[in-house]
Amino acid sequence: MMGKKVFIWLAHPRADSLCGAMADAYGRGAEGAGAEIRRLNLGEMHFAPAFTGYDDPYAKEQAALEPDLRAWQEAIAWADHVVVVHPYWWGGMPAMAKAVIDRALQPGFGYKYRRRSVMWDKLLTGRTGDVIITSDTPPWLDTLLYRKPGRRVMVNQILGFCGIKVKNALQVGTVKTASERKIAGWIKKAERLGAKAA
Repeated sequence: MMGKKVFIWLAHPRADSLCGAMADAYGRGAEGAGAEIRRLNLGEMHFAPAFTGYDDPYAKEQAALEPDLRAWQEAIAWADHVVVVHPYWWGGMPAMAKAVIDRALQPGFGYKYRRRSVMWDKLLTGRTGDVIITSDTPPWLDTLLYRKPGRRVMVNQILGFCGIKVKNALQVGTVKTASERKIAGWIKKAERLGAKAA
């Protein structure tokens, strides 16, 4: 039996970050357990962040995408399992990561609205996912005070909206005060999640 096809999206502008280390570890775990890996790093993607999408969500033709945004779509279409790793900035993902979603998670690819209805079709069903978020806000405080907006949006209103069923939403922090031992533990946890995903 072949392992799963796993797409890892490092949605941090810098690969030499804790997010990058956790994406690396996730990939090691998944590959070590037999998965086939594809990966894209936000910092290496080139595209216009300005939203140039669609005027009519029912239009058959959407705006043309740059090659890196098409590659992102193709990786999601290829994958059985999608993992997004991003930092928690101002209650969500970095603006450039959100721009990828705004531009590339288009109607006709991720979802399709039904005419004269508030309902929609989820076009990425059959896939699972994991979300890993690093933050300076302690996860318990983020849950108690803010009701975990970063996790909720990614799990429900982005991936879930398109039919990707998130298995794990891991938020780690406080990063700025974490010891090397603590950080090593988070990286090991990401590696275990990758192995589990495979």
